[in-house]
Amino acid sequence: MLRNGLEPWHLLILGIVVIMLFGSKKLPESARALGQSLRILKSETKAMRDDDAAPGTAPGRTAPAQPSAPEGGTGA
Repeated sequence: MLRNGLEPWHLLILGIVVIMLFGSKKLPESARALGQSLRILKSETKAMRDDDAAPGTAPGRTAPAQPSAPEGGTGA
C-alpha cells in the first residue's frame, strides 16, 4: 500500500490545499518569518554549544577578584 511514502502528486495536492487555506498573499510573509525563526534558532543553538564546550573560558569573562587582606594585621 505505502511503497514509497510521498509521491509527486501527494505533494501537489498538499501544495494546493496550503494555498487554498492560507492564500497566496500570506505565503511569502510566512516563509520569511519561518526563515528568520530558523536563523535565530540556529544561532542560539550554536551559542549554547559553544558555552557548553568551553565553560568559564568565554571571551570577556574574568575570574572574580579576591578581596585583599588589610595590611598591618590589627585593622584598628
